[in-house]
Amino acid sequence: MKQDFDVIILGGGAAGLMCAMEAGKRRRRVVVLERAGRMGKKILISGGGRCNFTNLRCQPENFISANPHFAKSALAAYIPADFISLVEKHGIPYHEKTLGQLFCDGSAEEIVNMLQAECREAGVQTLTGIAVTKVEHAKDFAVYAGQDEFHAPALVVATGGLSIPKMGATSFGYDLARRFGLKIMETRPALVPFVLNAEDCRHYCDLSGVSAEVITAIGRQSFREKMLFTHRGLSGPAILQISSYWKLSTSITIDLAPERDLTAPLRNGRRRDLPALKAAFRSVLPQRFADRWLDLHPTDGWNNHALAELERLAHNWVITPETTEGYAKAEVTVGGVDTGELSAKTMESRKVPGLYFIGEVVDVTGHLGGFNFQWAWASGFCAGQAV
Repeated sequence: MKQDFDVIILGGGAAGLMCAMEAGKRRRRVVVLERAGRMGKKILISGGGRCNFTNLRCQPENFISANPHFAKSALAAYIPADFISLVEKHGIPYHEKTLGQLFCDGSAEEIVNMLQAECREAGVQTLTGIAVTKVEHAKDFAVYAGQDEFHAPALVVATGGLSIPKMGATSFGYDLARRFGLKIMETRPALVPFVLNAEDCRHYCDLSGVSAEVITAIGRQSFREKMLFTHRGLSGPAILQISSYWKLSTSITIDLAPERDLTAPLRNGRRRDLPALKAAFRSVLPQRFADRWLDLHPTDGWNNHALAELERLAHNWVITPETTEGYAKAEVTVGGVDTGELSAKTMESRKVPGLYFIGEVVDVTGHLGGFNFQWAWASGFCAGQAV
C-alpha cells in the first residue's frame, strides 16, 4: 500500500522522535518508521534505566568529531535549558547527579512517553516493527517495507550507530549514506570498557569490583573520574571516557592519586620501610589495589630519589589495553557520516537535497554524561525545523 507524507524518518530513537515532533508542529505530515517493536528502546536502558537526558555543562568541547566545529551551530540552536523546559512541562521530576548530569527521578520510560505524547499532539504517525528493505530516490524518496510503500520529498536518517547490537543496532544508516555517495568516517566502539592482555589481567583482574578516583589520559585529553577493575580489564567513567579516544595499540596513562603525594609521609617522617609505604598508599588507594601496586612496582630503595621515582610511576601508570569490549558493551559509536557532507544548520546532505542525517549516525560523539542525548535533541531539532 502506497502512503504519501511530507517527511519520512527512519528510526524512532531520541533524535528521530525529536525531529518528528518539531516537524509535526510545523504542520508537516510525518511518519516515523522504527525497526524494533517499540520506540526509544535505547533511551529506556540509558542511565541505568533513569535516562541521563542532558548535561548542564554542555559545550562543543564535550564532543568528538573530525570537524570539532560542526556541532556548534546545532548545540547553540537547542540548548539543555530547552529540553529541561520540555521535561518540566510534562511534570517529570529530575535531579542533578555529578558534573552537571541530569537524570529522571523515576524511570527513563517517562522521557519516551513524553516524546511520544509530543509526537501525537503534533499529528505524527509512528510505526513499529517496520523492516525497511529498500530506499529509492527519484523526484521524491520511496521507502519500501514488505507490502508498504512510503513516499515523501524529505527523508531523515536517524538509525543510530553500531552500539549494542542486541538492541537492534545495524549499519543501515551508514550503508544508506554510502549508496547516496556520502563519505563515512571510520567507526569504532566508544564509551566502552577495556580488555587487558593476559599478563596484565593476571596481575589485576582478580581485583574485580575495586574502584579508585584517577585521571586517565591519551595525549592532551584527560578525565578525572572513577576507574573500576573488572574480571577482564578496566571500566568505570574515567575509562569509558578515555576509551572514545583510544585506538588499537595506543597506551593510556593513569594518575592513580590525583593531587596527592603518596610518599610524603615517608620523606617527611622517621620511618622508611615497606609497612610505612603500604600505610601511605592505603591511605589514598583501596587496600587491595595499594598492596598489589607495590608488589608489582617495588621501590629501588628508601632514599629520596627512589621514593620520587615511585611517586612518578604512581602518577604515570602506562598501560596498553589489548582491545575493548566492542560494540556489544559500547554506549555509542565514534565516526559515522562525514560532517563535511552535511549542513551544520539543518543536517541536510549537501549532495542530495531532502536527505538528512541526525543523531549517532553522524560523526559527532559526546562524552559520557548526557552529552550524546543533547546532540540527539539538538540535531533532531535542527532537522525538524528544516524539513
